[in-house]
Amino acid sequence: MESRELANRITEIIVDRQGEDIVLLDLTEVTTFTDYFVICTAGSRRQLDALQNAIREGVKQSEQRLVALNVEGDPESGWVLVDYNSVIIHLFSDEMRKFYRLEELWSNARTIARIQ
Repeated sequence: MESRELANRITEIIVDRQGEDIVLLDLTEVTTFTDYFVICTAGSRRQLDALQNAIREGVKQSEQRLVALNVEGDPESGWVLVDYNSVIIHLFSDEMRKFYRLEELWSNARTIARIQ
């Protein structure tokens, strides 16, 4: 599965699970450690957990049966990072997203999609 295809699939899963303020950033011209960031906000800790589980299961059930290289954080912290190497997903509580402001930090990346 190509990086962009994976990023799109993950975005679809987040939309299906009602993640909020979803942003897909193309980092290919900015850095070498990954190709895409998918960033979203969850309305509760329970939703953060449901989103990470849905992403991991949905990608694992794809034809390539991809497994996350790493998962960091937990719903209690307000930030869960799921790493698929070429695509990194940042799932935030509203408070943590405002605190870390990843879109500002990576403002030189191209925004591919923004789904409210």
